[in-house]
Amino acid sequence: MDKLSYTLKDVAERAGVSLTTVSRVINKRGYFSEKTKSRIYATMQQMNYHPNSVARSLSGKKTKLIGVILTNTHNPFNAELLEKIELELFNREYKVIIANSSDNPQKERAYISLLQSNQVDGLITASHNTIIDDYHELTLPVVSLDRYFGPRIPTISSDNFSGGQTAAQILIDGGARRLLVFSGEINDTNPTMDRTNGFIDISKKHNMIPIVQVMPSDATVNFRKMLIRQEILKQKPDGIMATDDTTALLVLEELRIMHLQVPHDVQVIGYDGSDFVLQSFPELSTIVQPISDLAKTLVDTLIKKIEQPDILQERQYTFPITLHRGASTN
Repeated sequence: MDKLSYTLKDVAERAGVSLTTVSRVINKRGYFSEKTKSRIYATMQQMNYHPNSVARSLSGKKTKLIGVILTNTHNPFNAELLEKIELELFNREYKVIIANSSDNPQKERAYISLLQSNQVDGLITASHNTIIDDYHELTLPVVSLDRYFGPRIPTISSDNFSGGQTAAQILIDGGARRLLVFSGEINDTNPTMDRTNGFIDISKKHNMIPIVQVMPSDATVNFRKMLIRQEILKQKPDGIMATDDTTALLVLEELRIMHLQVPHDVQVIGYDGSDFVLQSFPELSTIVQPISDLAKTLVDTLIKKIEQPDILQERQYTFPITLHRGASTN
């Protein structure tokens, strides 16, 4: 292996200790025997592992770097969130290292290891893979968007369940009776689960059972369009919610191709409400997340954890959603 590609994980494996142990020895946190410390330092010397960030951490200085892990940056919501996070951090004299997990747990683990080895001062994660132990092993401060890790890691989110409820109520109030949901991957770490459950909750109160179609996270645009068309032909819905605006826009496109009128034949509502979507596609009704509030709270919470690591913070911050009513619903 090229010495330039070594990480803290490589040092840990060769020294026969955990990643956490190496990190704590380097940062002089906690008690370790002289034998353990000597073995780790000797291993680092053998591997010529002396990046500048480690030298800075050994001298007690912060790197002023923050890692941000996202699912992707092509989704308008993620792109706007990242832009606002970057600006908030820049105003506090921090810089950002961006990592796209692409809904791939192995890729996310690799980035966690990379960010740890580069000694970032803290980490913001907005990815939705089910890995949790990797974050609990980190010694650096972490905050999460939507995904709950436990009491050590604060979670910032909007009210996804209420958002799903609102979307269902809008469609039903507009006269929809055959409901279809195009959802992201449904698991305990993905906010689309709460959105879908909220939608189902209101639907059942009106004696309706919506059809839920999960959109694979790795599906191409053409596959997603094919799946959308297939489900519309099969289910013949008159009300559709998509758990993200990108999918909702694909739904509108397919409905136009199929010569179905919106909202006369089919009502459509999306989710996220980024500035790009609101300005470029104002006809789309959508549930709006307060992206600026989310970004500011993520950064504020992380900086407090960095500067006051012993202060216990709130475990959960939940912001209300709002509705943008466009021409795609009655």
